[in-house]
Amino acid sequence: MLHNKEESIDYKQQMDYLDHLEAEAIYILREVAGQFENPALLFSGGKDSITLVHLAKKAFRPGKFPFPLVHIDTGHNFPETIEFRDRLVEQLGEKLIVGLVQESIDQGKAVEQKGKHASRNALQTVTLLDTIEKYGFDACIGGARRDEEKARAKERIFSVRDEFGQWDPKRQRPELWNILNGKIHKGENVRVFPISNWTELDVWNYIKRENIALPSIYFSHERDVVLRNGQWMAAAPFLNIDGEDILEHKSVRFRTVGDMTCTAAVDSVATELDDIIEEIKASTVSERGARMDDKVSEAAMEERKKQGYF
Repeated sequence: MLHNKEESIDYKQQMDYLDHLEAEAIYILREVAGQFENPALLFSGGKDSITLVHLAKKAFRPGKFPFPLVHIDTGHNFPETIEFRDRLVEQLGEKLIVGLVQESIDQGKAVEQKGKHASRNALQTVTLLDTIEKYGFDACIGGARRDEEKARAKERIFSVRDEFGQWDPKRQRPELWNILNGKIHKGENVRVFPISNWTELDVWNYIKRENIALPSIYFSHERDVVLRNGQWMAAAPFLNIDGEDILEHKSVRFRTVGDMTCTAAVDSVATELDDIIEEIKASTVSERGARMDDKVSEAAMEERKKQGYF
């Protein structure tokens, strides 16, 4: 009986903590709507941006969102993610703007990488900045969290970018007593992180509590994978597979979702949310450990952010 009582107390504490995180995120979303003239919510089809959409529903329904959803599509996304994106947007009845990296390449604004490890992931920055300029967005909401990576740990909730979309860590503003300063000069914009204080485990516990639907690739499934630099990459036509690659059919899932050319899978048999949560509790590697683009250098993410990466 004591065991059940302890479980009940632990569950109540977790509920209270998730309620606090939810309330903070909703407050931030409403601050964006109140302080900015033309915001947007960047939507990748991953669990964090899906969670943001769910929070936006709580913040603004029964009204429409005060911002469109914006997806920067590399053209090398997981098909499951794109299918989920389109299905969710149809259910929501909200506006979706898609910025295509292929268009940036066709216009000569971005140069396709060559070689075995070529990826379009870094090219997203060009398309993102063009999309921000084209539609005049003064704030872009995203699902980045401080626990993901060292550079993201430096971010404020309202992170100011200059007229070139660049991030300067020395220009970060204090955010005391939850006061968020959205004042910007003409040409500048703000990146907003409503779930900045959440951890990966918080996100999954919230997804479980709220019964939020996700793309199937977050759960264990069978697929062809290629071993690259000690990590399993989903086999795809644009992965530039050659005779040196080891191709296997394995049971895997993805902890993070990005461009297929830089997002690795993890060995897993977790087909249920409880199984995933237990995997994360036991893991000694962050979810960004499965992102090949973060392994270019110790400061890879920070350098990309200074160039305008989200």
